[in-house]
Amino acid sequence: MTVTRRIFLTVAATAVAAATTTASAQAGPDAAPRAAGELRVLTMNLWHGGAQVNDGLDKQVAVIEKHKPDVVGLQETSGHAAKDLAERLGWDHWQSDGSLGVISRHPITSDAETIGGGAGAGVRIRIDESTGQEVELWTAHLGYTPYGPYDACFDQMPVDTIMEREAESGRTGQATELAEKLEGKIADADDTPVLLVGDFNSPSHLDWTDANQHCGYGQIDWPATKIVADAGMTDSYRQAHPDPAADPATTWSPIYPNHDGSTGDPEPQDRIDFITYAGSKLGVQDSSVILEGDPKPYPDHADNAWPTDHAAVLTTFSVS
Repeated sequence: MTVTRRIFLTVAATAVAAATTTASAQAGPDAAPRAAGELRVLTMNLWHGGAQVNDGLDKQVAVIEKHKPDVVGLQETSGHAAKDLAERLGWDHWQSDGSLGVISRHPITSDAETIGGGAGAGVRIRIDESTGQEVELWTAHLGYTPYGPYDACFDQMPVDTIMEREAESGRTGQATELAEKLEGKIADADDTPVLLVGDFNSPSHLDWTDANQHCGYGQIDWPATKIVADAGMTDSYRQAHPDPAADPATTWSPIYPNHDGSTGDPEPQDRIDFITYAGSKLGVQDSSVILEGDPKPYPDHADNAWPTDHAAVLTTFSVS
């Protein structure tokens, strides 16, 4: 996460999420439901609503049409991108006035619930009209600075200090608030499954386990992911791919191989975008990191086919 990105994120991170209408649009040509008993879930940070690349909306639509998710949790929508995408696709949507949004080929059936500061929001989605089965889909965009891998890899801070700075970033408190908000929903998840997706701006406690992989550190229990896991949410990618050394699944960052893009110290590469779930009706069939082409590094990124500075994550669930 470069200094440039830090500045970019300031507006999005401070905007407060607010519910807007989620009226259904007319179903588009790609709006047919997936195979019976299957739910494809995508999380994607849109990098200022796609404004950082040329023809950003067209490129976002191309990703959706190629990978065919059923529901998508969005971050960095700049207050409009969820609405823009839904109108192009003929989908339902919820749009905050800041970072967060949800789009869905299935009907959104509730107003949004939020946590403070616009860091997380969730809606109910009816994924099966014949049975009335719904899921709760929450999208989150947690605090971005200080950033733990910089503290570790650039400054070699002690773990105790890194943990103190995780709290300073807001991520620890935001994850705690999310866990508290979701407690009752997780308890009922065998009836109504819960999905929490998003850009946590933190590595996973499931990934930083080997000193050879992460700047000389061994196990670090990064609090944002640990709190969510302890609340009862399962990391779908790590369930499908349990070995972080063999499959690091980097999502930050395809266009920052170095700290200044193509120059500077090597950028710490980490998995900071997640799809987590609770509920016995969902089973992980597969989970993938999504990236198109070979994006040019910042600052030569404007014509990239891939419209963002994060990779996305797609998980396919069976639904029983």
